[in-house]
Amino acid sequence: MSGLQSDALGLYISIPFCRSKCTYCNFASGVYPATEHARYVERLIEDMAAAGEWAARMGVDLPRRVNSVYLGGGTPSLLSPELLARLFAAMRAEFNLEPDAEITVECAPGQLADETLEALTAAGVNRVSLGVQSFIDREAQVSGRLHSRAVVEEDLRRLRWAGIANLNVDLIAGLAGQTFASWEASLAALADSGVPHASVYMLEVDEDSRLGRELLAGGARFHAGLVPTDDAIAQMYSMAIERLDAAGLGQYEISNFCRPGFASRHNLRYWQRRPYLGLGLDASSMLRDARGVKRAEECLRAASRAVGQGFSPDMRQAESTGALAPEVRSSADSPSVPTLSAVHRKGYVLRSKTTDELGAFLEGPEAVETAWLSPERQHEEAWFLGLRLTSGVEVAALEREFGEEMVARAMKAVGRLVEDGLLISDGKTIRLTPRGQLLSNDVFQEFLGPGAEESLETQP
Repeated sequence: MSGLQSDALGLYISIPFCRSKCTYCNFASGVYPATEHARYVERLIEDMAAAGEWAARMGVDLPRRVNSVYLGGGTPSLLSPELLARLFAAMRAEFNLEPDAEITVECAPGQLADETLEALTAAGVNRVSLGVQSFIDREAQVSGRLHSRAVVEEDLRRLRWAGIANLNVDLIAGLAGQTFASWEASLAALADSGVPHASVYMLEVDEDSRLGRELLAGGARFHAGLVPTDDAIAQMYSMAIERLDAAGLGQYEISNFCRPGFASRHNLRYWQRRPYLGLGLDASSMLRDARGVKRAEECLRAASRAVGQGFSPDMRQAESTGALAPEVRSSADSPSVPTLSAVHRKGYVLRSKTTDELGAFLEGPEAVETAWLSPERQHEEAWFLGLRLTSGVEVAALEREFGEEMVARAMKAVGRLVEDGLLISDGKTIRLTPRGQLLSNDVFQEFLGPGAEESLETQP
């Protein structure tokens, strides 16, 4: 599926609390006092209640109908049953959750109390993602995880007994001390577990994680010297694709595998560019401009007033918020007045992100970072998000959304990447090759225009 959908909303709720901080983690999460939990949930509820007013003020469409919810972190299952109940009650008071909505909660193995599991099922949670990372006890321990394989298997049994069969297990290729033999054992354990969904990530060296800083500095505290080479990690990833496919878990996205019918509905909306609202620490949102052509006409009137006068205050505001397409911005300096055709009829998309500082978040409503995406930027996203899916990018769908001329420019990059063996094309659909998956960020950069270098890092 291509293009933005105005059907229903996805809710992402960030819960940043952890019992321990994994060595490889670069997320806005940490070990905070349990006394912060209640205030944090209060802030979430406040923001949930204010979301409609914020959306109206920004001029974006905020659907009230919700068909996917995702509590990520951190470890959301560390919240008390009472706080979980309050959070879900507030969610249902503000939004219309569809009866069959997919409701996912991330949990850490060994950190799911019986009372918490009861609270989750009572709240309607029907999908759980377990951050296993490795079924090898020593590898998990070295990485800062607090579980064993036996604990993982027991949690899977308890979840199924509670009626939650839609389960995901995360694994990481490239953990300190990992070998091909131990990775093979982890993949076999995952296959034996019978879960219908798996996520496999290649370890990334990030200076915002303890392990990443140590790797860059050449330290030894977090066993950085035992991290496999990049080539070895790439081989492990390729092994995962082969082994999981043989176990019935087909790859549908670069890092995600599932049995038929068990693809993550919430995560698909990211790659399909469908609307979602992020609440909590370091949470991202993507919402459509509610005004459409009306907004474009307002921009053109502002541009008309600016002709012969330099930039008027209205024009500066339109420019600074990204409300004007590049064609309008460039023509505002000339004596000619831009026409409606200079502004894409599809309108703009708003991306926003909350603070990653817990103290700032708890203090009260803060200025959310926002950016309006022009049709050109949306077109770039359509390529690098769509190519993450093994189904690829449908050229005709992009032409319908963005026009043949814009897509034709991107097809020049496609031609080069096909020659390099990174993409494959059947004339209708463009897909990554196995080698292209390993070098996906290099591929995606080919579709980014000037000033969009950070686009890949701002996606959820």
